[in-house]
Amino acid sequence: MSRLSFPRRAPGRTRTPVALAVPALLAVAFLLLPLAGILARTSWGEVGTHLTSPGVVEALELSLLVSFWALALSLVLGVPLAWLLARVDFPGKAFVRSLVLLPMVLPPTVGGVALLLAFGRRGLLGPWLEDTFGITLPFHTSGAVVAATFVAMPFLVISLEGALGGLRPRYEETAASLGASPVRVFATVTLPMVAPGLLAGAALTWARALGEFGATITFAGNLPGTTQTLPLQVYLLLQNSPEAATSVSLLLLVIAMAVLIALRGSWTGTPRDTTRDPDSRRNRPTSPDDDIEPGPGSEPAPVPVKETATVDERWALHADVTGFTRLVLDAEPGTTIAVVGPNGAGKTTLLRALLGLTTRAHAGLRLGALDVTALPPHRRGVAWVPQDGALFPHLSALSNTAYGLRAQGATRAEARRTAQLWLDRLDVGHLAHRRPAQVSGGQAQRVALARALATRPRLLLLDEPLAALDQTTRARVRHTLRTHLEGFGGVCLMVTHDPVEAVSLADRVLVLDEGRVVQDAPPADVTRHPRSPWVARMLGKNAWPGTATADGLALTGGGLLVAADPLSPGTPALAIIAPEAVSVHRDRPSGSPRNVWPGTVREITASGSRLRVLITSERAPDLVAEITPQAAVELGLADGVPVWTSVKATEATVVAL
Repeated sequence: MSRLSFPRRAPGRTRTPVALAVPALLAVAFLLLPLAGILARTSWGEVGTHLTSPGVVEALELSLLVSFWALALSLVLGVPLAWLLARVDFPGKAFVRSLVLLPMVLPPTVGGVALLLAFGRRGLLGPWLEDTFGITLPFHTSGAVVAATFVAMPFLVISLEGALGGLRPRYEETAASLGASPVRVFATVTLPMVAPGLLAGAALTWARALGEFGATITFAGNLPGTTQTLPLQVYLLLQNSPEAATSVSLLLLVIAMAVLIALRGSWTGTPRDTTRDPDSRRNRPTSPDDDIEPGPGSEPAPVPVKETATVDERWALHADVTGFTRLVLDAEPGTTIAVVGPNGAGKTTLLRALLGLTTRAHAGLRLGALDVTALPPHRRGVAWVPQDGALFPHLSALSNTAYGLRAQGATRAEARRTAQLWLDRLDVGHLAHRRPAQVSGGQAQRVALARALATRPRLLLLDEPLAALDQTTRARVRHTLRTHLEGFGGVCLMVTHDPVEAVSLADRVLVLDEGRVVQDAPPADVTRHPRSPWVARMLGKNAWPGTATADGLALTGGGLLVAADPLSPGTPALAIIAPEAVSVHRDRPSGSPRNVWPGTVREITASGSRLRVLITSERAPDLVAEITPQAAVELGLADGVPVWTSVKATEATVVAL
């Protein structure tokens, strides 16, 4: 008997349900048939004659005039409104957004009536406009512009708001920390990065203004040469020459389709962060001269160069932070402080409070002799390097590094010269004309560091600057960072989860937990006597909380640890046991150990040339022991094997919390 075989569907593809496919096809046909009707009924031999007739040419010229003026007015009014809706929380925000959407759902003729009642000669503002400025909008070309703007501007606002919503604020915040005023940030960072959304919104706005009919005829009338735009011309031609009306309709259809085709693909949607897009590294062109200059209306440089630190200036730090993170921090010039703690401890909140970028905490901040508490972020002289660097993707490495200098008033030539020097000092000078998408993670991090140091800040904030790098690159960048921090005249705060970074780069380690300081000491002291279970575990040690007794520590989870140097009874304390101080046995040990517990092996992992063994016990908290591979073989260790552990009283360190 022969076997029947059936074709298999490609993996991951599902069969389209007929109940959905049929209505979808009907919808396509419903949308396509009217367009097909225009194409079928067009007198192709007379299209040229119809489109070059005096009335049509005049209407086309007027339509272009009105639509471009409507676009300009929409840009002037709509761009700030979109930014406000995307970036600022204010009372009535939902109502304002509803007002923006209203013209899109309102019948155009109703919109025209509303405009007439607002700006007409008997409207709310019409008499005042006419008496004060001599402006009459109805039945005038300016009225057609107002009507087109009213119905078309929402397309710009909605498109740009979506693009701004997809742009992560860290780029704008980083620009502010480099000394750029809000207007400059908007003109040189925000707008270039949301350009796709802005272009899409502008194209849709122009196309909608070009095709506006109902509001225009109601508010501005249908006056040839004054308000009779191309859509109104179509309406007039339908009564006298249907063939000509079809030809003009075809022209408007072609324009609309051209706009939609142009908007296809990368022109729509939210801005794409190309700083880590591997495809963009191959496709993005390199520009050696892509500085973004402030546009018209930008504020003058708010931070004169003389206010920033020079080579000989020294800036001590005093910060009184309140809110979620609560601490008082003092540091001498040239001090590097590593800020560590578990997730949610308040590390990033501390940095953002010092920058003036959060409402969760407030920092009373003095840098040297200057109290900068009341100053906005761009005037504090506090530079910030976020974890991913936040290099501006539309600027080259050189222009990124020169950005802060330009914001502080340096000339273009001076800024680029200084920027090149800093790039050279961090061994990325040969990448000056590459954009962020064209460099590696380690190179991008060094460019971000050069950009921050080039501004000569009074305070340098680094948020896990090496976290995204591989081990080899991290070691190289760490050496470079240590070299340049030695000559830094201000204070550096560095958030890190890497104990090697904390020990090798920092003069002090600030341990935070739930917004409070747990420990503030030199790295050696924190390493020997950590006062936080999280820090102890970060350092690879066993950390058991409890209450001090006369003999040692009563553990929080039950059990007793005997220590050679106990604290005063009743003191909340933490027992620190190094993994190499834990002995592992197959049988209960005899002799001097004061702390002996039975347990079970739960996990064995490699740590360099040694093995770390996790052992659980009903009589003590989980314990990590560090042994040699040979010892593991001799003991026959594996997951689930019962063992005994022992710790000498002299090997257990108890510190007060």
